[in-house]
Amino acid sequence: MTSSPRRRARLAAVALATGALVLTACSSGGGGGGDKKEQGPSSDKNKASNFTIGTEADSKGPAPEVPGAKKGGAVTVLQRDAFNHLDPGQIYYSDMLTAQMLYNRSLTSYKVDPSGKAKVVGDLATGPGTASDGGRTWTFKLKDGLKFQDGSPITSKDVRWGIERLYADFETDGPMYIPQWLSGDGTSFRKALPDGPYKGDHLPSSVLDTPDAKTVVLHFRKPHADTPFATAMPNVGAVKAAKDTQRKYDNAPFSSGPYQVADFKVGKSLTLVRNPNWDPATDPIRHQYADRFDISFGHQPQDLTRRTLAQQGGDKNAMSFTNAVDPGMTQNVLDDAGTKARRFVEIQPYVDYISFNMTRLKDVKVRKALAYAMPNGQILQQNGGTTAGTIATNYLSPAMDGYQATDPYGKKTHPAGDAEKARALLKEAGKVGQEIVYAYRNTDVEQKVAVVVTQALQKAGFKVQKKEVDANTWRTATSQVDNKFDIYRSSWGADWPVSSTVVPPLFDGRVIADGSQNYGHLDNPKVNSEIDRINAITDIKQAAPEWMKLADKIFTEDVPGVPTFYNRQFSLWGSGLGGVKYMPVYGSVDPTGVYVK
Repeated sequence: MTSSPRRRARLAAVALATGALVLTACSSGGGGGGDKKEQGPSSDKNKASNFTIGTEADSKGPAPEVPGAKKGGAVTVLQRDAFNHLDPGQIYYSDMLTAQMLYNRSLTSYKVDPSGKAKVVGDLATGPGTASDGGRTWTFKLKDGLKFQDGSPITSKDVRWGIERLYADFETDGPMYIPQWLSGDGTSFRKALPDGPYKGDHLPSSVLDTPDAKTVVLHFRKPHADTPFATAMPNVGAVKAAKDTQRKYDNAPFSSGPYQVADFKVGKSLTLVRNPNWDPATDPIRHQYADRFDISFGHQPQDLTRRTLAQQGGDKNAMSFTNAVDPGMTQNVLDDAGTKARRFVEIQPYVDYISFNMTRLKDVKVRKALAYAMPNGQILQQNGGTTAGTIATNYLSPAMDGYQATDPYGKKTHPAGDAEKARALLKEAGKVGQEIVYAYRNTDVEQKVAVVVTQALQKAGFKVQKKEVDANTWRTATSQVDNKFDIYRSSWGADWPVSSTVVPPLFDGRVIADGSQNYGHLDNPKVNSEIDRINAITDIKQAAPEWMKLADKIFTEDVPGVPTFYNRQFSLWGSGLGGVKYMPVYGSVDPTGVYVK
């Protein structure tokens, strides 16, 4: 899924010592099946306790060498969905978040150790930033030796340009923490610089200051102790003005990382090759082992699983950033002892939902009936069972600070849906037989999910009109405000493990716009007001239970959607690759240390 939003916390040490979780972005889906408990994840790496703030020493390069790593060779990457964006300003889905790690650097980023613990460190910056003015002002010093792919130096002007271009009207799909914190909530921040920097205007130094080539100063309207996490989003980095082709930047972003775009065929493939001007001494996170990454799109999980099991030819060096093991082939993988060293099952930060389009579904009783009828257990089973996740009972992930295991629609006791309660609500509303337009991706798994969802809704008294949507256009289609669908799958992962990175982006009516993540189009003034009240609580420990209460209130009273399952990622790769590990921040494979054996 994608997203945007905001968050508050008490200053520096108190808030940041609690850590901060993970990403944002639509999940690219779990996978698997099988019920062998020993095959499950050993721990939840997405919890706040797994995330810490590093020091300037932690931020120095080069990154620790991966044992046994070699240089050379090509990594084959098989992806299901085509990338909508390469422009870091537009990226908010896990597959693209993963890919951009190879060619894009932000002010801060995450250094993940071999055990999966994540530390926020300086990436372009020398450290995680220094707060002053009670947390309203944050100063970042840039490292020496930073260069773009053409060898030109990266300066504070390039970071300024990268931030200011987010104000332009075409930058809609990425996270907007920093511009919102600088200039206004929701979409109001755009008024401060409506054309971005493209007509020669800039933000005043009282908002964004670059007093010298090495210094970037952010002056927020309110304190934000969690700024190091927000500046780790991919759109808070350096963009060279002379290479900024605005909307066309999606096709060939100018690299600041170890790889650069060599070829991009929209909807078909992406080739990344070495950036000769990347200096490993400046980078504490990434390596440049492989000569290139050959990424292609349109591979269903079954195709990927067969190829990585068979390992014919170049498939020995194949992997996927986000595709999971095909649900129907899970047992084959688990029973094959030869795959043990080249697979993992990890808990992801994502919650899968079926969103209800409140622009079209105005009767809350109808939405409640849908929530009761939804067959969470069967949806999970079609996605792969226990290696794909666990049944979700409320909007928030168990990794979130303040999480409480509520189950207002009885999903644990009625995993196939409660048709009786759903039909009673429809009858009470006088809506038995209401037609529901159900949109779903044209993937093998989603087609199977569509069957069980349709059967459950029909049993509850709905008529269902199924609308199959091309997976490559799915994200755009469902994020349009005027889409013609009633229900559709969405997914969300917190940008860090506090619920202010979940509730506002998903349920604040003031962020509704094409490309935003309020997929159900909830616009309740009382909810908006409550979001503002909780956001103003400076102690995240005090705010955490308040977010949980609000999320449950929205779920039981407004019902803009129903959560279906908490995600897991079951990954398999070829034996010719080494250095593959889990990236807890994005809930995907970490490509930064991958090498060809």
